[in-house]
This record gives sequence, C-alpha cells and structure tokens, in this order.
Amino acid sequence: MRRSRLKAGLRTFSILLFALFGAHAGQEKPNILFVMADDHTSQAVGAYGGRLAALNPCPTVDSLAAEGMVMENAFCQNSICTPSRASILTGQSSAVNGCIDLGGKLPAERQYLAHEMKKAGYETAVVGKWHLHTNPDAFDYYKVLIGHGGGQGLYFDPEFGESIAKGEKKVKMSGHSSDCIADSALTWFKEKRDPNKPFFLKLHFKAPHGMFEYAPRYESYLADVTIPEPANMRDRKNHGSLGTLGEKGELASVIGASIGRRHKRKNYTDADGRGAWQKSLDQSKSDEEIMGDAYQYYLKAYLRCVKGVDDNLKRVIDYLKAEGLYENTVIIYTGDQGFYLGEHDYQDKRWPYEESMRMPFIVRYPKSVKVGRSDAIVENIDYAPTMLDFAGVETPEYMHGKSFRSILETGQEPASWKQAAYYHYWMHMKQLMVPGCIAIRTKEYKLIQYYGCLPDESEAQTPPAWELYDLRNDPTEDNNVYDNPEYASVIEKLKAALKTRRAELGEDDPKFACNKVIDEFWDYGPEEHARAVEISNSFGKKKGKKAERKRP
Repeated sequence: MRRSRLKAGLRTFSILLFALFGAHAGQEKPNILFVMADDHTSQAVGAYGGRLAALNPCPTVDSLAAEGMVMENAFCQNSICTPSRASILTGQSSAVNGCIDLGGKLPAERQYLAHEMKKAGYETAVVGKWHLHTNPDAFDYYKVLIGHGGGQGLYFDPEFGESIAKGEKKVKMSGHSSDCIADSALTWFKEKRDPNKPFFLKLHFKAPHGMFEYAPRYESYLADVTIPEPANMRDRKNHGSLGTLGEKGELASVIGASIGRRHKRKNYTDADGRGAWQKSLDQSKSDEEIMGDAYQYYLKAYLRCVKGVDDNLKRVIDYLKAEGLYENTVIIYTGDQGFYLGEHDYQDKRWPYEESMRMPFIVRYPKSVKVGRSDAIVENIDYAPTMLDFAGVETPEYMHGKSFRSILETGQEPASWKQAAYYHYWMHMKQLMVPGCIAIRTKEYKLIQYYGCLPDESEAQTPPAWELYDLRNDPTEDNNVYDNPEYASVIEKLKAALKTRRAELGEDDPKFACNKVIDEFWDYGPEEHARAVEISNSFGKKKGKKAERKRP
C-alpha cells in the first residue's frame, strides 16, 4: 500500500514538473509566421531597390527587411502557383512531390511541413490561398479559398473552406479578399489558437495575382504618378533564342504573352482581355502609344493590390505586438514566385529569367537573425528545412532542401553551401505561351535549355535551343551569349552541373518522356540546330494556318 502511494506521488510530482517546466520550455520555442503574397515579385518590394522603390509600395514589408535579413538570391524551382507551394510544403522538387503543373494535388500525408511542425509541438494553421486541390488536413486548423480556378478564389466576397471538428464548412465573406484573409487570421489568433503552444501559421494572400482587382479605397493611390518603364520592355535587344523567337523572329508574335501588341492573342491591350483597364484603352492608338497606356494601367492595378496586402500585414503585426508575441515570432515574408512587370515585354511568370525565378525572401527574428543582406543562393525547397530548424527539427532525409538558418543568423555563407539554383517549367505553351525549359543559375551565369514539349511528349513541338547569360556583366539578361566561343568552357561546366543536379532532384526520371528531347538536344551542334530550325518552321506554319482560319 505504501509503495503504491509512493508511485502515485511520484507520478503526480512528474506531472507537476512537466506542467511547470515542460510547458515553459515549449513556449521558449519561437512562433513562426510564414506570410506569402501571390505573385509579389522582388521588383515591387522597396527593400530590393529598382525602379519602383521610390513609390514605397510596401512599407510594412520594408520595415521587416530593415530589422531582419534580406535574401537577395532566393529562387523558385518552378515558377507557377501550385508547384511552388508544393515545393515549399514538401522540401522536394516538382518531379518527386508530384506537382509539376497547376493540376498537381498534394494529399494530406504529403503535407510534410505541417506534420513535422505538429510533431515538434506546434499548433499549425493555414489561412488564405491554398491552391493544392486537396484539403489542408495535415494542419490543426485551416480556412482557405475555394472555387474559381481550382481554388484560386475570388477577389471580392470570397468563399472559404474552413475546418471544423467533424469535417469542413463553407464560409462566404463580404469584402476584398486581402481584408477577409487578414480578418480570418486575426479571428484564429483571438478565438481558436491554443496559447499554451507555439504557433506555426501560413498566411497566404491571393493578391496581387492577376487580374489585379484592388479594393476601391486604393483607387487614388498612384493616380497622378507616371510609373517608369523597364528599359528592356520596348527594346528587347539580344534577349531570347531560336527557342523563343524562331529563326528570324517569326515566333515572337505567338510565344510569350506581352504587354503591347507583340503577341497577337495574349496581351494587355486586347479590349476583350480580362484586365478591367483593357476595355477602356483607345484602340485607335499606335502600337507604341497603347503599349505605354496598358503598362500604366497594369502596374497601378498591381501595386494597389500590393498596397492592400501590406496594409493588412500591418494589422496582423500590430496584433502580435499588442499581445506580446512579436519579439518571439520568426516572421518570414515571400511571394510564391517572381512576376513580370513589363521586363522583356513579358507578363505573368513561368519564364526562367530573373524576374520570374527570383522570389523576395525576408526574415525578421531579432533574437537570432542578423540584420543585413545575403547573396547566398537559396531555393524554395530550402524553406521547409529552414523553418523546421527554427522549430528544433532536423531536416528529414526525404527532403531535397537544406536549412539556411545559419546564414540568416550569421550573414555568412558556409563553404559547403550550394552554388547554383535549378529551374524547370513543365507547362509547355499552356495559357501564357511559355515553352518547356530547364535552367541552372549560379552567381555568375544562367544556362537555359528550351526543349519545347509537354512532360508526356517525346518530340519537340517548339524549337529546342540554348541560352547563356553572363549575369555579372548583364544582370538584366539582355544579351544571349550561348553562341560566343569565349564561353565554351563555361557552358561545358554548367551543363555538367545541370546534369548532376537533375539527377539529384529526380528530374531525369525516364518516366517523363520530355527527357528524351532534353537528351537529344543536349549537345547542340549544327545538326541539332538544323533540326530545331525545321521544328520552328513547322510550328510557325501551324500557327499561321490557325490564325488564317480565325480571320473573319
């Protein structure tokens, strides 16, 4: 009897010790707030400089940058919504996580980041845009946009799927999506969050995704401002290749959606387009004049959406400050990829060039993150390992990415750190007319192969070609130097690195038929070039006949 009472007393004492010290230790873990705005590109973040910095589009984001680390070379491996989000959640390449395009699905068992955070004692939640075509069931709580484009959600009066005890309920809210998403996050903080656990919240804004529908209160913002154009919007110089332009420029009108009238069907001057401003454009104007008008409307609508995100982020930060949570929260701000704001006369993302491939990535955590900037190359597959590292979790073996927490905390790049970022766009000529391509990007160079087909195709549909950009001397990628013999040794080394990295990421798997085309045009001599010209001519004729059939 005495022994059993002693055992019971010891158990009670152990429980008390855990309650007093275990819970306290759990609270010492930092909270993690991961904020992602859809298509918010680094060119539209003041902290990254550039022609738009003087417009001060996001002062709240810039304040985080001033108190934290700005990663200058953060890149996504596949610049499109669903694949990038899947890589961030899994730490894996698109080829392995299964989300190579907009139709990719990420079931609950593969929502790895949420599972690992929960195992580390975190309360997990995701609010806002999800766009992974399955419910975020790995999270303790979710409230995500549903409907319109497979989960893209509406800009106004959006509908959400919200987790409840016995499944999910649909919730319709009134107002602009950025306001509704911030309101939903604040409601979770105030009414649903367990204050006895550290939190991991993924806060995802829909804005500034196309077609840039901003809240009416921003109508006057930038109304009297003339926004500077990128220098290479009208003069594309020696940018591109046979794979994007054709042999003599004949494919420029059918490859790559444009700002002006260059692309005949996909541009921002078309009165039948989806942009609200397009219907108001004066179609009698010259190509040069209407291009300038379309650019101004486009940029103002985009930046008004950015302003709405920034103002709502401030509301969330003000709450964290008021509740004493701000200083113990790792705050990360990013976009799900880059975005074109007129550069090279392109719109949207998808391309392997800097504006599309680069992501803003800013981290504030004054307890350990250094204030400054780093040019270390990081990829979106590295985000999950880094967040897990802050949570005290080692990177799981199934993840391709690596934690860069030490870079954030010291500002120093380890000698063993990666020296290149990988890229693969799989959605050949879908929607915005960008050919399938792969690329590798170091601090000095970028090597691109356009292979020109869908993943399940073993023959090129658009002409395969290579491009090389000397980023030290040509940071805006205006001069393709692939055919310059002075770069022959550089190309040889980069191709070897590209081949190695593709193998590491499972991208060279023969189950993808497109790898046959990639291999066929790997050694690009006169014979391969001649075949590519034939493909270009054939593709151009098909497009020409299609255009003839559509003429009245």
